Amino acid sequence: MAKLNKEDFIASLKEMTLLEINELVDAMKEEFGVDPSAMAVAAAPVAGGAASDEPSTVTVNLTNAGTSKIPVIKVIRDITGLGLKEAKDIADNGGAIKENISKEEAEEIKAKLEEAGASVELA
Repeated sequence: MAKLNKEDFIASLKEMTLLEINELVDAMKEEFGVDPSAMAVAAAPVAGGAASDEPSTVTVNLTNAGTSKIPVIKVIRDITGLGLKEAKDIADNGGAIKENISKEEAEEIKAKLEEAGASVELA
């Protein structure tokens, strides 16, 4: 079996859904006995450099899909590229739509979701 280089691995991650990436993380925990997400969180302050008053990246969180979820699900699918089931799960349960994006992009996503009837917060 050929060894994957970093670029190939990242390219294949870009083609995965969030659900598939979550399954990959779980498999890595089981196979290697480590939690890769814990390492990423531990490494974040080191890579962050000097702290500023306002974060350079934000996360768009869905707090409520509103009374008509279908338009919200469509917007979630357009933004994330998720399948219908995964987008419906986010609409039903709330959660992160997109993480670590620029404030400008987050504002655009928030506007689209609110136009569809959802309640959104930026963190």
